[in-house]
Amino acid sequence: MQHIYVNFKRFDVPASMGGVNRISEAAQYSGTIVRSVLPSLGKYRGKAEFVHFYPESQLVSAVMDTDSSLLSIGSQGVYREDVRPGGNFGAFTTNRPASAVAAIGCTHTIIGHCEERNDKNELLSIGGCSDRKAVNRILAKEVQCAQSRGLKVLYCCGEKDSELDDWDKVIAEQLEIGLDGADLSSVAVAYEPVWSIGPGKTPAGKEYIEKVARLIKKVLGPVPVVYGGGLKEENAAMLSSIEEIDGGLIALTRFSGEIGFYPEEYLRIVDLYMEGKGERT
Repeated sequence: MQHIYVNFKRFDVPASMGGVNRISEAAQYSGTIVRSVLPSLGKYRGKAEFVHFYPESQLVSAVMDTDSSLLSIGSQGVYREDVRPGGNFGAFTTNRPASAVAAIGCTHTIIGHCEERNDKNELLSIGGCSDRKAVNRILAKEVQCAQSRGLKVLYCCGEKDSELDDWDKVIAEQLEIGLDGADLSSVAVAYEPVWSIGPGKTPAGKEYIEKVARLIKKVLGPVPVVYGGGLKEENAAMLSSIEEIDGGLIALTRFSGEIGFYPEEYLRIVDLYMEGKGERT
């Protein structure tokens, strides 16, 4: 089974406001995408799991428009505490408890994405904390809250350029602390080589990705490992050739011109990757 994820970040913001949404009105963004891709995903039924992680404002529409047997909907994280009977009934202003995500009808969440890690590290730094393990301990609470509500977790890990010399220690620490106490049967891991993501940076090569994927499976056992540095047309064939890689995390599908996420380009990426894995239609 292969696992293809999409993180939509804030792609629903219109281009006129500085965003990359050129395909629909903001309120209809997720529904438009779901309806556009569902018919073509059917050919991979039973061969791949497809999950879309949307901003909170898009979740209800996405859940309403999807066929959950083909495409699952997830949130971009959950809070480290949750509503509970006889306790906090929902006083979580600005935060997203796992109970709210589950109540909407979502089945997945993404935790530990490099953008989330960067935000938490910055907040801790402002408070004078330089312990890099602290973020992993916070993420562990999020994972536990998500799983307590039945959500499947895509847990992200990866090293920055300043951590390349200790890449194996950094990643093992992220896994061991962040997934401490987790039910690994409902976890997939996305490897994000933070040092290679972004304009002007050299993408991680096949051998490097292979060794990291092997480390992850050595630490955790047979969990699905997907490439989180961006599954795209340019690297779909290469990634599919790596035995230890079980899928990928997609964000933008177009990186020049009218930058953005386009359903037809997403489907082309899926086809290229699945064909490389021998799942031809």
